[in-house]
This record gives sequence, C-alpha cells and structure tokens, in this order.
Amino acid sequence: SSSAASDVYKRQFLDSAASSQKPEAVVGAMDHYYHHLHANVHRGVYQLSQEATDAFEKARHLVTRFINAPSDKEVLFVRGTTEGINLVASSFGRKFFKEGDEVIISAMEHHSNIVPWQLICEQTGAKLKVIPVSEEGELDMEAYANMLSEKTKLVAVVHVSNTLGTINPVEQIIELAHAQDVPVLLDGAQAIPHLKIDVQALDVDFYTFSGHKMFGPTGIGILYGKEKWLNAMPPYQGGGEMIETVSFEKTTFNELPHKFEAGTPDIAGAVGLGAAVEYMESLGHEAISQHEHELLVYGIEELKKIEGIRLIGTAKNKASVISFLLDGTHPYDVGTILDQMGIAVRTGHHCTQPLMDRLGIPGTVRASFAVYNTKEDIDRLVEGVKRAAKMLK
Repeated sequence: SSSAASDVYKRQFLDSAASSQKPEAVVGAMDHYYHHLHANVHRGVYQLSQEATDAFEKARHLVTRFINAPSDKEVLFVRGTTEGINLVASSFGRKFFKEGDEVIISAMEHHSNIVPWQLICEQTGAKLKVIPVSEEGELDMEAYANMLSEKTKLVAVVHVSNTLGTINPVEQIIELAHAQDVPVLLDGAQAIPHLKIDVQALDVDFYTFSGHKMFGPTGIGILYGKEKWLNAMPPYQGGGEMIETVSFEKTTFNELPHKFEAGTPDIAGAVGLGAAVEYMESLGHEAISQHEHELLVYGIEELKKIEGIRLIGTAKNKASVISFLLDGTHPYDVGTILDQMGIAVRTGHHCTQPLMDRLGIPGTVRASFAVYNTKEDIDRLVEGVKRAAKMLK
C-alpha cells in the first residue's frame, strides 16, 4: 500500500532529486478529499466547507510538527521552494534592501536561489556576494565569514546541493550570520526528503521546501518564517483571504499565516502534503537516512570501479546524490543510452549553471536515490554506464 505507481517500477527510477514518486497514502488522501470533502476553505459556514478547512489546517499543523516550528502562524503554504524564495526576495527585499546593501548566496545555488535575488537587487540597488566552492564541492567558510559585514542584509544558501549532494554546514552559516544580526534563508528542497529538519534548533529565519520532492504532490510547498519577520514584511500578493477589511480608501491585512496566502489555495495539494508528512514519519527519519546512506556508499564504490569515470562532488558530508562524467562522452549521450535500458537519470546542468562554470564542465549525469530504491537499481545503473562507455568510445 505504500509503494509508488507500479508503472514506474518497470524501470530503475534514479531521479528523485528532481521529483519523488508518490506513495498510495498520498494519492489516496487527495482522492478522498476530492470525492468527499471538497469545498472552498475559510469561507463557508456550512459543514462541508468547515470539514475542508479542517483538513487543510490539519495539513498545516502536521508540517508545523514535522519541522518543529513554534506555531502554525509561521508555516505558509506556497507553490514550492521557488515561490517561497521569491516571496522572501520580493517582500523582505522591498522592505529592507537599499542601495549598497549586500545579499550573500553561494556558488552552488539552484537558479531559484539566484535569479530572485538578482531581480530584487536590480530594483533596490543591493548587490549579490557569492561564497566560493571548492573542487570537492564544499563551501569556503573562511571566505563566507569575511564577507559578512554591516552591509549584509540577508544570507540565502542551499541546505543540500541538488547537483553535488553536499550537505552544507548550515548551523555554522546561521551562527556566523546571527552574530552580526543578519537573518538567514535556507533552500531546503533537497534536504527535507533526507534529513530531520528542526527550524528551532537551527534558529533559521526562513526555511522553504517543496512537497513533490518529499513524496507529496507537485504545486505545493512550505515557507517557514519567524513571526517577527513575517509581521514586518508587506504582503507578497493581494486578493481574497489575505485581507481583513477592504474599502476603496484603505485595506487592512489578515493575520498570519493568511496574510501571505492570497486566493483559493491548493487544498488537495496541502492534504497530499500532510499525508506525505505522515508517510515519512511512519518510516522514521533514521531509517530513511540509513537506507539512503547505504545506497550512496554502495553506489560510489561500484561506480568508481568503472574505468574513465569521474565523480563530481566529493564532499565529506553528502546526501544520496551521485553526479559523474565518463571520459570522452557527453552526459546527454550517457543518459540516452541509460534511458533505452529503462534507467531514468538526470543529465545536464541541473539548474546550477554557475556551478558548472566554476567546475569547468558542461553538466553531469546525476543519479539520486530515495527510500524506494535498492542496491539492484544501482547494479543496473553500473551495468548501464559500462555499456554506455563501450558504445560511446
């Protein structure tokens, strides 16, 4: 009952970093909502609307517990990590950035944690500063510490690299920033499926992630923000739900979290995300981490035996992502041959073009693992890479 769609398992699916497969519990929860509970939320006095609202807010509370947020008020539903970052860039940036201010990101960021900051910097006159990354795929923490200054208004860094699998030292990143009263946003898209996230223990100011990478549906995600910042920030969008009173002269805004949730939300998506949280809790973070770490170690050991392979991203602390190149071949060609064998991997720059430029490569072949993968999947991957090496050389 917890297996993902059976059609997918006719092949080796090794692209969970792009989007994970969905357990029956998630699909079933969304199906039940549409068959039995659908009505608009927070609107109606009638029973069905109240039941839909209860299901929607239950999902929010499940997430609050899952990431150990202090309050449901600090957990906002968004479309995904991308919208979460854009919300903070637009709202926090409009409020707090000015000419000459600085925003610190890193050289391993996904485009979603680069472009929104570029846009708001263009509008406000602030500047982007970039933490360098080593050949192994680790951040230069000494350089980061030296970048922080009275000009720094925000640090926005990926928790786990989608391309390299590097788990960044986010506790240290936050501690150094907070020592100078600088808030921190973490892009948690790749961390949330693999690691136990405790936003209070991290003391992070903003944490955002997508449902579809943690066995939930697409089009739904979470932005956690400390209440003091969310109260200080202007609304990101205007419309229904985010208002308290409206007249042609003046509008007053709703309380948190509704202030940032304009319009009818993705109710079924939220219900599905709540079911994904319960599914992950039923497995247990320790069991998930242990299984994925075993796959990572096994995959690295077996792939390294292949002549001409080059692993990209060899940080000491990694999540279950392996990026690699084969000498004398293009990643796309390797991926195409693997696909013909029923092995799904990602090829290209993985929305991290500046990182590829830093490493001097056109892209990589990326295999990423989740709880439903097995060592047999990796054996098939190794077999496929060996065949690609023979065919392409």
